[in-house]
Amino acid sequence: MTTTGAARLAGVTGDPVSHSLSPILMGLWIDAAGLDAQYVPFPIAPENFDRAVSGLASAGCVGLNVTLPHKEAALDLADSAAAAARAVGAANLLTMTDGKIHADNTDIAGFLYALEPANINYNKARVLVIGAGGAARALVYALLTVGVSDLALCNRNLPRAEGLARDLAPGASLVPWEARDDVLSDRTLIINATSLGLRGRNDLSLDWDRVSPGSVVFDSVYTPLNTGFLTGAAARGLTAIDGLDMLIGQARPSFQAFYGQPVPELPDLRGQLVRHLEQS
Repeated sequence: MTTTGAARLAGVTGDPVSHSLSPILMGLWIDAAGLDAQYVPFPIAPENFDRAVSGLASAGCVGLNVTLPHKEAALDLADSAAAAARAVGAANLLTMTDGKIHADNTDIAGFLYALEPANINYNKARVLVIGAGGAARALVYALLTVGVSDLALCNRNLPRAEGLARDLAPGASLVPWEARDDVLSDRTLIINATSLGLRGRNDLSLDWDRVSPGSVVFDSVYTPLNTGFLTGAAARGLTAIDGLDMLIGQARPSFQAFYGQPVPELPDLRGQLVRHLEQS
């Protein structure tokens, strides 16, 4: 497609953002829909976030997806926010109209989209969420909305986990970082909501032999698809779900928000993204 001066410009911002598949994903949809549009990465350091995003809004950018470490700052910057984003305390979607910025959180829908094939009975699930940042907050909120009542939180910085529990899940139990393996035997859904394992660095290590067969494991990381976290779970015979379908699920409402039309259905979308990851 030829891009003109009337193109609708959107993008993704993070620090770093070079690993993001969002430009590839959105580009596939833009081409399939035949849009005069662009979706580009914006690497923005935390100290420049407010100034850079405000500048993009003033320049006519229609919106941004937001990844680590900016999700909480994105909510603080916005002129208005959806109820879900306010409840979570973090935003991964900013839409911009006439220089005004609106925050939303589509990580909630994306996470539940990724877990659909596992057919989890959330009312009976015993969940461990590892992490307490913006992504973890969205995932905890999503779990509570579908009926999870048995929830444990673990984070390297325990006060952050305490804050997450206080804000969203007062009934959650708190697990010290060094005791994370001790609670695995009674958890049926185990979630990595940290950046550990991103780009193959600092994998999250757990004693998978303690996890009961039939449990489900989810990693929010998708670069690489096979993190050490998921590889260990799969070796134990557990259902292991990577973060790629969450990326796709959260991007669908973002595309519609940016470009004003539904996502084109591409039968081999995941396959195309996997092949790109394998080649990069």
